[in-house]
Amino acid sequence: MPGLIRRNDIDEVRARINIADIVGDYVTLKGAGVGSLKGLCPFHDERSPSFHVRPQVGRYHCFGCGEDGDVFSFLQKMDHTTFTEAVERMAARIGFELHYEDGGQANSDHGNRARILGANQAAADFFVAQLATPEAEPGRKFLGERGFDPLAAQRFGIGFAPKSYDALSKHLKTLGYSEAELLAAGLVGQGDRGTYDRFRGRLVWPIRDVTGQTLGFGARRLLDDDQGPKYLNTPETAVYHKSQVLYGLDLAKRDISRGRQVVVVEGYTDVMACHLAGITTAVATCGTAFGVEHIKIIRRVLGDVENADSRGVGEVVFTFDPDEAGQKAASRAFSEEQRFAAQTFVAVAPDGLDPCDLRLNRGDDAVRRLIQSKKPMFEFMIRRALTAHNLDTVEGRVAALRAAAPVVAGIRDQALNVGYVRNLAGWLGMDPTEVGRAVASARGKAPEQPTNRHVATGQEPPQQPQEQGPSLVHLPTDPATRLERDALMAILQQPEAVGKELVDRASQVSYSNATLAVVRDGIAVSMEAFAKAGWLEKVTLEVPGPFATLVRELGLAPLPEKPNRDLSIYCKAVVVDIIERDLLRRKAELLGQMQRTDSAAEPEKYRAVQVEIVRIEAERRALRTE
Repeated sequence: MPGLIRRNDIDEVRARINIADIVGDYVTLKGAGVGSLKGLCPFHDERSPSFHVRPQVGRYHCFGCGEDGDVFSFLQKMDHTTFTEAVERMAARIGFELHYEDGGQANSDHGNRARILGANQAAADFFVAQLATPEAEPGRKFLGERGFDPLAAQRFGIGFAPKSYDALSKHLKTLGYSEAELLAAGLVGQGDRGTYDRFRGRLVWPIRDVTGQTLGFGARRLLDDDQGPKYLNTPETAVYHKSQVLYGLDLAKRDISRGRQVVVVEGYTDVMACHLAGITTAVATCGTAFGVEHIKIIRRVLGDVENADSRGVGEVVFTFDPDEAGQKAASRAFSEEQRFAAQTFVAVAPDGLDPCDLRLNRGDDAVRRLIQSKKPMFEFMIRRALTAHNLDTVEGRVAALRAAAPVVAGIRDQALNVGYVRNLAGWLGMDPTEVGRAVASARGKAPEQPTNRHVATGQEPPQQPQEQGPSLVHLPTDPATRLERDALMAILQQPEAVGKELVDRASQVSYSNATLAVVRDGIAVSMEAFAKAGWLEKVTLEVPGPFATLVRELGLAPLPEKPNRDLSIYCKAVVVDIIERDLLRRKAELLGQMQRTDSAAEPEKYRAVQVEIVRIEAERRALRTE
């Protein structure tokens, strides 16, 4: 049995890893106040970002779906790893040597995700080395004929699988990988006579995830005697799911995020051609149609959120061949178009050339012009509907209107809808009022669509969930509650900046909001863990179960302070404010008590109240000078 990783080592790895760097490999994060980052939640579909990451706290929290955790739980959920695998992966990233209880060994010595990824990377290295051998001449010729030199092959990690039933498997076994692991990775297949290398005599592209890990391969047929399909991909494995990967995303993700544009092409060589031509935001699906899971990935990397005008500022550009297969692909993409908040476009190359052939025949500039000449998706689909009819006849125009009206009716953005009604009327040479009636009729016949809020999920709007406990978003917004909330956020997020003495005093003051008072009490009984690595978790464990989410939200929500100001000054000041508020409350109570006390009849009581008022006032003044 694998040994358990020592707790101190787990805490050390967690402390050394910047969670924003890890989450940032999967989600485009933007600044959201001092010490806070936000982006689109990777665990549910949304159009406005509610997923927050606090690097200093080492945690993330989604205010939309409630997902919460640290860097290890994030990797477990995103990559379907075990806790041990997540710790080992992060330890390897920072070069930290883990120790195991009772002399146990690392879990990665067994057949699991880490071993599959290791086998895939070793296979990728093997294929790259094979591309330089004499046997790989057909592969080099294929690349050369398509305008790809050795530097291009190196840039994209292209390799060659020798025409052998066991060359790869023999090599990997010398590196310590078992036959079971190679089967699990999809690198070998199982036949009547035993196992055999899946890829043989083919040019091979590594398919990587957004972090650059090799999940599988796509292999192109080269030899005439190869009876297999033109392209052969890795089968579904524990790490490779073709509907959830996009070729080239590891190379394109940063430029997609910066430029707010993604170009979706149809093949590996098209991705290469675009990148070499300067379109470094190109990606492609891997042996499957463009679908919902691909959209989820693109939206997270693109930062595809709604703006005030209901459409995002990003661009998604699809390139399609003009043949029948390309038209079907366009129809599929259009059916999913409104899952994007970004604007969608279509680019079709002249003479039916795909980006690879376009670059080969007309140069890099032609590829760039192709993307620049993009047309809005709606316009493309409407014009496509019109081309099937003879617009020179009344009958043809009426038929074209009937075909195009449902397309316009499907446009949910009201401003776009009105605009395309006018455009369609102009293209048909018909009265806009008549076209508008046809579109309205088509809209009335269409099945009820989900609201914009649920477009991204492709599901019916869910029933309102039952309240699971108090949440930050449900707190009142009166000044007293806001002050209590902000003080708790400062204490949970920046305890060292506030100081133990002030936190201890703040945990004893009176709260007007009963919900936040529970969190205050959780802080009061957690002071032995003050400012330590597990400070937030300690407070979370001390409050009743339904309040745990609220504590995490307070520990991760952006602090309401301007980025260019000293955060420690703000945190200390807001905690001082809540202590001073309590002192003023107590002073007011004492002043009332003093007014109700007869100084002549009860001189000692009257004097004691006076002394206490003076002491509180001195404490308040001292608080302001600290």
